[in-house]
Amino acid sequence: MPSLARQLSGLGGCTNPVRLAGHRTEHRVDTTTGQIGPALRRLDSAELPAGDLLIRCGNRRTTRCPACAETYRRDTFHLITAGLRGGKGTPEEVTSHPRVFATVTAPSFGPVHNRPGTRPCRCGRHHTPDDPTLGTPLNPDRYDYETAVLWNAHAGALWRRFTIHLRREIAHRAGLTQRAFPHHARVSFAKVAEYQKRGAVHFHAVVRLDGPAGGNTPPPRWASADLLTDAIQAAASRTVAPGPVLDGRAHTFAFGPQLDIRTIHGQDLDGGQALTDRAVAAYIAKYATKGAETATGTLDRRLRFIAELGHLDLPPHAERLIRTAWALGARRDLAHLRLRAWAHMLGFRGHFSTKTRRYSTTLGALRTARAEWRRLQAAIARGDNPQPVDGPDGETTLVLAYWTYTGTGLTPAEAWLSASLALEGDNSR
Repeated sequence: MPSLARQLSGLGGCTNPVRLAGHRTEHRVDTTTGQIGPALRRLDSAELPAGDLLIRCGNRRTTRCPACAETYRRDTFHLITAGLRGGKGTPEEVTSHPRVFATVTAPSFGPVHNRPGTRPCRCGRHHTPDDPTLGTPLNPDRYDYETAVLWNAHAGALWRRFTIHLRREIAHRAGLTQRAFPHHARVSFAKVAEYQKRGAVHFHAVVRLDGPAGGNTPPPRWASADLLTDAIQAAASRTVAPGPVLDGRAHTFAFGPQLDIRTIHGQDLDGGQALTDRAVAAYIAKYATKGAETATGTLDRRLRFIAELGHLDLPPHAERLIRTAWALGARRDLAHLRLRAWAHMLGFRGHFSTKTRRYSTTLGALRTARAEWRRLQAAIARGDNPQPVDGPDGETTLVLAYWTYTGTGLTPAEAWLSASLALEGDNSR
């Protein structure tokens, strides 16, 4: 039991781990002679208390695995923060670069129940924040469900076109040609997608204006937050993505009129009243672990058959969006959108969080650093002398591994013990 508890505690609270069977062996290799030395360490799944090697699922959705989603959220927070404050390979000088926090939204597909400040909703009522009718159509029969689903499906392409227009608008305001712009400045950004209650995707983004080599170089003298704000407004209003022609109706997609752009200031400005880098990073990271299920009450996993909806208690608005996506997915002229595969996402098939290469570090680098730290901690716990992967000059480490997938999740006994460990940890805090 203590050994099993130690293995489960290594999952960090993951409730749906991947189970692998196999082995892993490490050998020292003399790079000059090619001679393989005896095994330094060997791991066999059959000798583990659980009978399998348990790997964290790594799911970013808080509805699927809260523990792994929290790790993803924190990694996203540090990724965004590094691009605002510096650190983790990004110079601290980025704090002096022009930076804004921009939100672009979807257009209207029909009137919905909302909370317009002190005024009542169009339905004549004042809705509370937790009112389930918020975001649902006033008249479902007149709501354009088809365009709403297709908007989500084309949102990623629309954002890509927006970034192209943004560079053009900045170059125009700086008096530069498109070819000359990369030699003077670079646009770096990190964005996350969020679902509104009506089921439409919108984007939150940190946009930064750097020198030609990214955060390592200062921006040109003409660069300013006001210029960046003006360019974003112009680019958002001009960005258009062509859509399909369905039953004689041509679809064209653009951003909605609601556009919010705010300058990001330092963390200590105005006693915390201004929009700080920490507040922006926390806001973006929060939505990195949420999908359509948290906003509209839809599914957090794919459908295999549309008949599955008959056994699920979904809100009528979310169910109709899913059924619309499923029906559109049957059309051959829309096969490239793969709407049935993304029906649970209401048609959206893009990445939830993306960034430009020069914005800051990567999630992969953060995970690699964490894995290396855990490896060293495990070596110290075993009483070994922690060694790097590459040994002394002329030596390296050869890793031989063979793993097969055996299942997902915990057994009832493992789940009970894992929950007890989590409860014990909460009580100790």
